[in-house]
Amino acid sequence: MEITWYGLSCFRLSERGLATIVTDPYDAEVVGYAPLKLRADIVTISHDTPGHNYPQAVKGARHVLTSPGEYEIGGVFITAIQTDGIGKKEENSRRNLLFVFDYDGLTVAHLGDLRQVPSQAEIENLGTIHVALVPVGGGSSLNAAKAAEVISLLEPNIVIPMHYATPSCRLPLDPLQKFLKEMGTGPVEPIPSLKINKNALPEETRLVILSWEHE
Repeated sequence: MEITWYGLSCFRLSERGLATIVTDPYDAEVVGYAPLKLRADIVTISHDTPGHNYPQAVKGARHVLTSPGEYEIGGVFITAIQTDGIGKKEENSRRNLLFVFDYDGLTVAHLGDLRQVPSQAEIENLGTIHVALVPVGGGSSLNAAKAAEVISLLEPNIVIPMHYATPSCRLPLDPLQKFLKEMGTGPVEPIPSLKINKNALPEETRLVILSWEHE
């Protein structure tokens, strides 16, 4: 399958013969990135803010998933789990949806705007995660330290950071370098997209940086 990042928390997941998914499409006028020109079968929304809930930017989508549950669409099994973005004891706290996509046995978890580190039991309920799309830039989601803690609990084969500051982003987020330092990793060369299959996954957790700029 191929995973492409378009900035903030927006990814395109595609695999031949299976449904194409776009996660958290944004309103470009609000977040600063270039307008999205994407087509997909499914759009997933982690929470209702302009930086994550702008499905009209994606053409052809017949399904827009905004509620927790289990879905099977176009050969892809999708589990949407509601998490509490701020704190379970706080009234009117913003809810977040965490999505796990199963592409013929290859699992990708999009953590949305997750803010709190899940418990060990909650992590185990997710099952095996091969690729984790993790917010790392703070703001309303995980900061670098919490992101590193979540990754240590998930133990994915591949980690792709998202939701951090870039030259195109207008939102007040931390830079990627803060997360790399937390992970004890030096500079990582960005790649345009990640092409993977379940038979060639790294045994040790590998950090992959994707470029948000595309021609």
